Amino acid sequence: MPKHRIRSSFYGCIMSSFNTISVEKLARLIGTPKCPTLIDVCADEDFSTNPGILPCAIRRPYGAVSEWAHEYVGQSVVTICQKGHKLSHGAAAWLRHAGASADALEGGVLAWAQAGLPMVPKAKLPSRDSRGRTLWVTRSRPKIDRIACPWLIRRFVDPNAVFLFVPPSEVQAVGERFGTTPFDIEGEGVFWSHRGELCTFDVMIEEFGLETEPLKRLATIVRGADTARLDLAPEASGLLAASLGLSRIFTDDLAQLDAGLLLYDAFYRWCRDATDETHNWPSKKA
Repeated sequence: MPKHRIRSSFYGCIMSSFNTISVEKLARLIGTPKCPTLIDVCADEDFSTNPGILPCAIRRPYGAVSEWAHEYVGQSVVTICQKGHKLSHGAAAWLRHAGASADALEGGVLAWAQAGLPMVPKAKLPSRDSRGRTLWVTRSRPKIDRIACPWLIRRFVDPNAVFLFVPPSEVQAVGERFGTTPFDIEGEGVFWSHRGELCTFDVMIEEFGLETEPLKRLATIVRGADTARLDLAPEASGLLAASLGLSRIFTDDLAQLDAGLLLYDAFYRWCRDATDETHNWPSKKA
C-alpha cells in the first residue's frame, strides 16, 4: 500500500502515514500504465478557484461518494482535495469500504502546485460524454502524430478517452455530428493541429500545460519523425521506423493504437529515466 513519509520531531526519524500517497510518488506514477485512478473531490468553491486539475484526474462529487464508490471496486484510486484533509480522506475511506484500494494525496492540490508539477488547464479540456469520457476523432491509418497524441491524452489527460479514426474528408463532419473533438487535421476552426513548425503533439503538450523536460524531449523526437526532420534527434529515425512498421503490421487502427501505446511508453521512460544509460556488448579480450 502506498505510504507517505512524514517527519517525527519526537523520534527524530522518518515515520509512515497509512492510506496516503506523497506528491513525489504520485508524480512518478502519472504518465505510466501503473498510474492509479485519480479522483478530484474538491469542494466546488475550491475547485472554481484553481486554474487547473491534476493530469488524468476526473471530478466526482464528494457528497455522493457512497453512490459512485462501487464503480471502482478492485481498482487502485487516489483521492484529491484542496489540502489533503477531510474530503479526500473521507472519499478514500468510502472507496475502501466499497472494495477499492484507495489513498489520499498528501497535501492535496496545493502541495502539488507548490511542488511546481503540471496542472492541466480546465478551460482546455473538451467536454465529456455521459460516461465521463473525452471523445476525439482524427484521420484513419495513423502513423506518428495520430498515435503520439492519443498516448499523451490517455497518459496525462483522460485515461478513458475514446478515439475514432475515419476518412480524412469526414473528420470534421463526424466531429460535429457525434460531439467528438477533431485533432491532427487541417481545417477551419480546428484547434488541435500543426502550428508552424510544431506538430500536434507539441501543441497538446503546450496547451495542456505539460511542458516537463521528459515530454519536451519526447516532443522533439516526435516532431523529427512526423515532419521528416530526422536531424532534430537521433532517436527520430528509430521512432519513424517503428511507427511505419506498426502501420504495416496492423490493418485495424485501434489495434495499432494499442500497440503504439506501448511504444510511446518505452520512449517516454527513456526520456524520463534512461537518457544517460548506455549498453555495450562486451568485447573479447585478447
